[in-house]
Amino acid sequence: MAIYVVRLACERPDLLGRSLSPWDGHELARQLIAEAIVEDISASTVRRILAAHQLQPWRHHRWLHPKHPRAAGFYATVAERIELYPRPLRDDERVLSLDEKTSLPPRPRPSPTLPAQPPNRPNRLEPADKRAGALNLFAAFDPRSGQLYGQCDDRKRQAEGSAFLEHLDREIPEPIQTMHLVCDNVSTHHGQDVTRWIANHPRFVVHFPPVHGSWMNQVEQWFSSLPRKRWRIVDFSTKDHRRVKLEPCICAWNQQAHPFNWSVTSVAKVMAEAPALAA
Repeated sequence: MAIYVVRLACERPDLLGRSLSPWDGHELARQLIAEAIVEDISASTVRRILAAHQLQPWRHHRWLHPKHPRAAGFYATVAERIELYPRPLRDDERVLSLDEKTSLPPRPRPSPTLPAQPPNRPNRLEPADKRAGALNLFAAFDPRSGQLYGQCDDRKRQAEGSAFLEHLDREIPEPIQTMHLVCDNVSTHHGQDVTRWIANHPRFVVHFPPVHGSWMNQVEQWFSSLPRKRWRIVDFSTKDHRRVKLEPCICAWNQQAHPFNWSVTSVAKVMAEAPALAA
């Protein structure tokens, strides 16, 4: 019977006429019974069989399957960008991962959020909220120290991108003569106005990862922690209220800032596919 469980788990349920996205233990058990493979089977039995074969069909992760093999230039660019993180830096150098987190609504609610109370009463959050616009967070993360720089704007254009670079230029001490910026390929980072600004500020050196290489930007890891730790409950009264609360959030992080676990070996799976590097 195990072979039938594994076979089903390795097929997409929608191709078998099931209106499902992924399988789970209960649905696999129902399918086995519907196909008359067994008279009865429990979801826990199905999960034990799958565990023995190291299968978890209810899980998923994003991946990109290129239509054509990656060119050697792609892997060379990836290797060059990755090498920025662990390599020793001069005293006058710094690396920053830069990006934006867009569409941050304040979500004002008709009733205030109530804190947890004994006995066993959790935080109580009004389910209804109102539309009140959204903010865009510009952020730069130092992968060596974990230090974060950030500011909010109503829009995400080259003008706001240049304004954030001005902010970094003021905040980072003058002895730092070379700032390596790792950022993606949107116009906010390489449009004509931003390119002109960078040309007039030679201490900034921009490094663009290849297309579909956003995973290389470490500020994305910091962004992912925001909903879990800082903004799990969002109930700001206005955009300005949320903007004001951003500075304490960044200060709280910087007081206990830490780098993320990143090394050349962190991307071994990706780079192992590079024929040019494997040679």
